[in-house]
Amino acid sequence: MNGPVALVGSGEYLPVMNPVDLALLEGRPQRVVMLPTAAGEESPERIAYWSKLGVDHYRDLGVASLVLPVLDRDDANSPELAHSIEGAGLIYLSGGSPAYLAETLRNSVVLAAIIEAWHQGAALAGCSAGACALTAIAGGFRHPERLSGPGLGLIDHLAIIPHFDRFDRRDPALVAAMRDRVPSELTLIGVDERTAIVGGPEEFLVMGEQSAWWIEQNGNRQGFAPGTRLRLSPGAEPFVLA
Repeated sequence: MNGPVALVGSGEYLPVMNPVDLALLEGRPQRVVMLPTAAGEESPERIAYWSKLGVDHYRDLGVASLVLPVLDRDDANSPELAHSIEGAGLIYLSGGSPAYLAETLRNSVVLAAIIEAWHQGAALAGCSAGACALTAIAGGFRHPERLSGPGLGLIDHLAIIPHFDRFDRRDPALVAAMRDRVPSELTLIGVDERTAIVGGPEEFLVMGEQSAWWIEQNGNRQGFAPGTRLRLSPGAEPFVLA
């Protein structure tokens, strides 16, 4: 059985996400494999920053962790790196460029290892770019021309706007452009900062400090507070579960 998935608006490796991380690791091996792949186009200093933040975060939770340096296509096709995913209780894709993350991992041996571990029950988490890449559309908010680029499709009936509160406040036109480019058969969900939807493939729990939002075809939004359980089915509006 597939493990749970967390689609996180922002806040990877911060204390505010402790409840999400602990829920994902419950009943699973206390070992996290972190992939900074989405930051592969950034400086070595930024990659080192995020990697240290993750290691320190999981150390404080009493959980073993490994940073897997998959930064380009050669890394993504390394059998040695792929083998390191075996035995993980949680696999975490952190932030950066969603398009770069999706293209780097697509059809790679590392992605095959991630999917195999997920099928065997490991949890998956994606924050910001990582969340986008796990769904049908890889976003591309730093590059508007990539707004409709394909994701990895592990959750293939959703598209995600992370940092939704910030994007909607700063540039509503960008959110509207995303809505216009998302096919009608996909459900577009905005996830605020320091917030996550956790579960899958169709039933999710809103966790964190803020809200998740359904963005309708006409641009209207419906918000769901932390603690709300949602059914997000293909081609249907969200349904609040009792």
